[in-house]
Amino acid sequence: MILEDEAATARLGAAIAGRLQAGETVCLSGPLGAGKSTVARALIRALTTADEEVPSPTFTLVQFYEGLRLKIAHFDLYRLSNPDEAFEIGLDEALDEGAAVIEWPERLQGRLPANRLDVEIALDKAGRSVRLTPHGAWEGRMKGIAS
Repeated sequence: MILEDEAATARLGAAIAGRLQAGETVCLSGPLGAGKSTVARALIRALTTADEEVPSPTFTLVQFYEGLRLKIAHFDLYRLSNPDEAFEIGLDEALDEGAAVIEWPERLQGRLPANRLDVEIALDKAGRSVRLTPHGAWEGRMKGIAS
């Protein structure tokens, strides 16, 4: 799908949040400036409150939120040098207690959670092109996200 602007990118995040369940992950991939953080913020605000402060976890690596129906953890793995570090900072626990959004999931080097939605964002002339790939529990629940 094509996302023409930041508002369309945020709507995608909110739509994904509406289907996210405990034990599931949303993996956001793409180059710097592609809109990964925009999707993550919209998703987290849809699960918490519209005015929730959602700083980038670039330096803290992870931020935790108490959602209205679901706890959510926001991981930014850009600075990780070893995939084990993601589990040391609480990835397994986050999925035991709620759900997770992961920016830079490629840093996990093949150790991605089974129940995940891969959101691949690329920049092009029309805006952002996005490909959604469901895995595990996400399969069969994609209707309405891409509209």
